[in-house]
Amino acid sequence: MGYVAVKGGLSAIQAAESLVQRGRLEGQSPLLQIEQIVEQQRLVVDQIMGEAGLYDEKLAALAFKQAEGDITEAVFLLRAYKSTLERVGYSLPIDTEKMVVFRRISSAFKSIPGGQLLGRTRDYTQRLLDYALLTETKQNQAAVALEEKAAPPRRFSRVSDVLRGDGLLAPLEPSNEKEPFDVTRESLKFPAPRSAVLQTLARGESGAMVAFGYSSMRGYGAVHPTISELRYGKAPVEFQHPITGNPVRIGYVRLTEVEGISHAYNSEGKGGEETTMGNAGEERDDEKAKPLFELGYGLVYGQNERKAISMAILDKALELGGNSPTGDQEFVLYHVDSVESSGYVEHLKLPHYVTFQSNLDRAREERRLAFEKEMQK
Repeated sequence: MGYVAVKGGLSAIQAAESLVQRGRLEGQSPLLQIEQIVEQQRLVVDQIMGEAGLYDEKLAALAFKQAEGDITEAVFLLRAYKSTLERVGYSLPIDTEKMVVFRRISSAFKSIPGGQLLGRTRDYTQRLLDYALLTETKQNQAAVALEEKAAPPRRFSRVSDVLRGDGLLAPLEPSNEKEPFDVTRESLKFPAPRSAVLQTLARGESGAMVAFGYSSMRGYGAVHPTISELRYGKAPVEFQHPITGNPVRIGYVRLTEVEGISHAYNSEGKGGEETTMGNAGEERDDEKAKPLFELGYGLVYGQNERKAISMAILDKALELGGNSPTGDQEFVLYHVDSVESSGYVEHLKLPHYVTFQSNLDRAREERRLAFEKEMQK
């Protein structure tokens, strides 16, 4: 079987694209509108915005519709669009202390300053199909909207501040990076600075990050944290006014933020084995009191708690390093990127005629030589 050149590739590609459009428009169901996706499929919209690194609900919904529900393809579309945009400036660092909180929980403490706010979540619902959705109407929509508007905005201090006040967490220190690394303009180089690590994780594919975080908790890593605090809400975005120099709020972004607390780890990646307190609960004379806990941090667009928790795990795992898969920067950061990983996997669908023909030629030659050698015996 030899190599055969095929003509007419462009017309075949155009026909395949037209089939996509025709298949989407077939059927009697009303066409799904962008506003419907934004309002009723908010979690997938949030996931696409987060993995694309572009906060625009309507464009994320458009990409989802165009990709026929393929999240990875939608992320690819949105990143491609993002690369065409002009960069007009940089916002000031977002202060999540100013977040208007819709949901806030802690699995480390039952009672936290300001109390726990369960908010909108499926964490406590039974996993049963709701057949009422098959005949759902919009009759209760107005009542739900009024109920949400009636809830007053709430702001909370951090649970971790209490731990720092008790000396159980190290005080926050400014970053030693003069400017944050920009993963959209520079290629990753290892060891990567923490700003590059956090950016890459924030844009990471949700499923891959959950898998890596899960592997760390199962023993293929050292990090198995407790959630000090998980909060979801909207935080203000501010720019510095070019004339007055004062910060000006230009809008809000919805964010999920997680702080995962773990025992302080030693150089071997083991935590909680050594403390600085004696049997009587007093500090040992030969060692200053040191913080007993450390935090891993996760921050993602929208409400994507699973990914934010995984990000907090991987943040701490990559800081620790070591021989585990989740301690290897190159392994984690390269493989959580959905566009890179899916692109490399799916490129196998493209023509590999020439390279496979060379493999065939080599295999045939090896078989011929083996046959000749057998005949000489």
